[in-house]
Parts: sequence; C-alpha cells; structure tokens
Amino acid sequence: MSSRQNGKPDLANGNGNGHQKEADAPPQLWNGEYVEAWVRLLPASWTPYIQLARLSPPVPLLLIFFPHLFGVAHAAFTQQAPLEDVLRASGLLFAGSFFFSNAIHGWNDLIDAPIDKLIPRTQNRPIVRGAISPRAAFIFTVSQAALGAVFLPLLSDDAPLCVVPSIIANFYYPFAKRHTYFPQVVLGVCLQWAVILGSCAMGVQSAWTDPSVLCLFFACLLWTVVYDTVYGYQDYYEDIKHGVKSTAVLFGSWGKVILWLMSNTVAGLLVASGYLADMGPIYFTIAVGGTFTSLNVMMAKVNLQSPESCSWWFAYGFWGPAISIYSGLLSQYLISQGILPVKL
Repeated sequence: MSSRQNGKPDLANGNGNGHQKEADAPPQLWNGEYVEAWVRLLPASWTPYIQLARLSPPVPLLLIFFPHLFGVAHAAFTQQAPLEDVLRASGLLFAGSFFFSNAIHGWNDLIDAPIDKLIPRTQNRPIVRGAISPRAAFIFTVSQAALGAVFLPLLSDDAPLCVVPSIIANFYYPFAKRHTYFPQVVLGVCLQWAVILGSCAMGVQSAWTDPSVLCLFFACLLWTVVYDTVYGYQDYYEDIKHGVKSTAVLFGSWGKVILWLMSNTVAGLLVASGYLADMGPIYFTIAVGGTFTSLNVMMAKVNLQSPESCSWWFAYGFWGPAISIYSGLLSQYLISQGILPVKL
C-alpha cells in the first residue's frame, strides 16, 4: 500500500521534515492530561471528567454543534422561518449538543480504554490512568445521554425518531476501528446526522429525503472524514503496530492525494446543495468559496508525517469550513428576510 523507509511506511506526501513541528503547535490537546487555565479554577475532582468530555478546549463540542447549526440555517432559508424560531432551535440544540458530546466522549473512552493504554498519546486519558473508574465513566455517560435526551421532544415531534441513526452510529463508533478501515465514515454519520436533526428542529418533514439537505449532509460527512483522517495520522505507526484500523492506515502514503480529492468533492456537494435549494451568490461565495479555500490550504500545509502538524490542523483547520458553511447559510437566510440589507 505504501513505500517503505527504514522498515516503516513512507508518508512523504507531507511538507518538509517528517517530524518538523508546526509553528505555534499546541500541546497534544486530547491526550488526557492537557487542561486550559480555567479548569484549574474548578474543584480538582472535576478535572478528570472535563478531560473525559473533551471540554478543554471545547473543539469536540463545537464539532458536534456546528452541523446542527448548518441544518437550522439551511431550513431557515428554505422554510423562510421567523428569526425567533431559528434562535430557539439553535439554543435547544446547543444545550442538547453539550450533554450528548459529554456522553459520546465518555462512551468512546470507556470502550477504547484497552486500546488507549497501548498508544503513547492516549495512555494518560482519565480511565486508563485510573482517575475515573469504568463504573464511574459508565454512570457519567448514561447520565449525560439522559440529560441530552430531555431536549429532543422540545425540538419537534419528529426529533426523537430523527436522532435514532445518530444514536446507533455513536454506539457503534468505538467498535468500528476494530472491524473496518472506515471508522471515520461512521464518525461522519455520528456528527453530521445533526444536519438532518437541525432541519427537523425547524419543522422540515422527512428532512432525510430532501435532496438539498442530503447533499449538505454528505458534504459534511466527507469533511469529517478529511479532518479526522488528518487526526488519525498522529497515531499512524502505533495503529499499524496494534492492529487499529482507520482511513489513515488504509490511505497510507496516498493520504494527501485522496484527501485533496475528498476536499474538493466537499465543495462540489455544497454547490449541489445550494443549487437545489435555490441559494443566492452570497452562499456560493462564502460557504462554497470559503470551504474550498480553507480545505485546500489545509491540504497544502499539513504534514502527515508530523503528529504536531496533524494535531494543529485538526484543532484549527476545522474553523475555516465550519465558519464558512454556517456564515454562508445564515447570511443567505438573513438577506432573504431583509435583516441584512444586501442586494445581490
């Protein structure tokens, strides 16, 4: 699958020295030890649970919340919904996302503990190092999932049923890396089904059958595969050593080429979604143009041989497409409502 150098796969698609650190590279953010300064203001007993839930920094929470916003903004435009409905749905989805994010990460670490203790980057996560017992982690996971479920009936009558595919995908995701080389695709369903849920929260009936919504969903699913494959290259050699499967392991030295193609397919699907929904130039300029540019910059700059580079681009490369897609959809809606006085 890949060429070999000193007995190891050669990931020569990256830029420069294979282990050159990215400028201003952050520490390993989700290795189970790192916390931001604000966490130290809380009781020490809370710290392991904040680490378990990936709340410091809260990028994983935002990875979960943003797709909900995409669905809300898309439906707001197509349904020409009142602004108060948009704000209400967004607020409820943020609260639900917070608790579901906690539950998802608790479940993932609980199931992944036997693997995490083998990988140097994850050996200090709370369950592995004994800061949280498996029983306590399970109770935390169930309690957070129950709190998140409280918000579903408040969204719409269809929301409890609509969320079922996401629940199934999230339950299976930690096992996927044992069964298939495509756990990133499963993760894409976990996270990006939120596009469908966001649409349902705005009253779109059977949103999963709407061609424009589906194009947006698949664009975001591929985006997830792109950024999580970059994340997966951090542990490339360790995953091969321990038999852990991922798209990073599958793609090997072809990673840059395949991720380039996927990145541009994301932009193409966004174009299709906008065309089918009769979006205007502001959407195509901001959502499509911003996503195309930011993903191509990431692909040009990320060094797949360098864990520091992969960590940096996972943590910060996410923002370009997230802000572009949401800003493009929201701007199109606000213009259609006359709230933004822009004539295009």
